[in-house]
Amino acid sequence: MKNKKILIVSARYYHNYSNFLETHAISFIKSKKIKSKIIRVPGVFEIPVTISKNIKKYDAFIALGCVIKGETPHFDFISLATCNAIMKLSIDYKKPIGNGIITSLNRKQASIRSKKKGGEAAKAVISVLSQKNVS
Repeated sequence: MKNKKILIVSARYYHNYSNFLETHAISFIKSKKIKSKIIRVPGVFEIPVTISKNIKKYDAFIALGCVIKGETPHFDFISLATCNAIMKLSIDYKKPIGNGIITSLNRKQASIRSKKKGGEAAKAVISVLSQKNVS
């Protein structure tokens, strides 16, 4: 694991929640002594293309951000499209991508979930990254 590199892609639209997500993800990664870099993007919709552009440079990725439900179906379209694109990248390139994107119904939920989700995504991606190939 010592030569592995992780790219964190963080959406800044709801920057106050993203700050918590980043802090907890970075803290966990540093505790494992793994190299990481962070790229910040405007919103969660830009996360998959940013991962795609960097897919060959890193061993794993962590997607961080927040989508809060409003009065239109925009929430559903953005959440589903982003999640599907992240999963497709992970499977197609056989690289773990931790999904730390919060999808919440309101700001209170987002606030609560932002304090755990970044660390959980980092733990998940490092767990998959450390798996041994089985023949």
